[in-house]
Amino acid sequence: MASIANKQVICEVLQEHAASDRDIIVLCSDSRGSASMTPFFEQFPEQSVETGIAEQNLVSIAAGLAACGKKPYVASPACFLSTRSMEQVKVDVAYSHTNVKLVGVSGGVSYGALGMTHHSAQDIATMGSIPGMRVYLPSDRHQTRKLMEALLQDREPAYIRTGRNAVEDVYTEDHVPFEMNKATVLAEGTDLTIIACGEMVAAAKRGAELLAEQGIHARVLDMYCVKPLDTEAVIRAARETGAILTIEEHGPIGGLAGMVAQTAAAACPVRIASMSLPDAPCVAGKSKEIFAYYGLTAEGIVTRARQLLERF
Repeated sequence: MASIANKQVICEVLQEHAASDRDIIVLCSDSRGSASMTPFFEQFPEQSVETGIAEQNLVSIAAGLAACGKKPYVASPACFLSTRSMEQVKVDVAYSHTNVKLVGVSGGVSYGALGMTHHSAQDIATMGSIPGMRVYLPSDRHQTRKLMEALLQDREPAYIRTGRNAVEDVYTEDHVPFEMNKATVLAEGTDLTIIACGEMVAAAKRGAELLAEQGIHARVLDMYCVKPLDTEAVIRAARETGAILTIEEHGPIGGLAGMVAQTAAAACPVRIASMSLPDAPCVAGKSKEIFAYYGLTAEGIVTRARQLLERF
């Protein structure tokens, strides 16, 4: 069942803390509406900064605020934040270890019909390649809240990617297993492991349920912490299940698949397959239409998992 967009939860958590913590600052690049940050700007105008369409300035201003002891949260479309301002993220934020949290909203293909200019299928690769930058893709509203509460307690840089639309609940309000930088085991299994992040987690969970009906028992890992990757969980999955299938709303290069494959190859080589967006401009359309086009659905996961197990 769809609930609310993860980006809306981020705004709500920041609002809850900003009244008692005046150091929390939200910065937007003419994006407060698309980032669901309008309520924060209205409630805390003195803790809000609007830079206009100037993502490079946006990040550098945030880094300056952090250097003065503030706690800036930058909310901007992932497609622009992860490309236009990459140098500022690398130098002013990560290299300088400034306490800037970057929120890339409307990530993946959630801008849908606007096409490649607004799709962000390379942001895990770009942000993940920067030393000192953590990368998170929470799967639903409940996990997003847990992650934000944890990030409010530290002072290191991070990139949080969320989608644009309401997403299906993976967890429930009274059951949200969460450990910082550790994958969450959604289902146990011995035949293979499905590792997913972001909006693909719900599809992975459902895909595993469909596989179970066919007698195939899949372990499912919610790898919301893409960097630092939970290597222990990956290696354990490789050793205990013998096959891994990764699913991500990202291109095939430099994302979750590559990180998982590199980890497994070094410690416990096993059969690995990946499902992702193509290394090409994606088709335009609504998110679910694009997912269906590329097979990023529960049914597509079942097909790919069976192919992986039948390959040897």
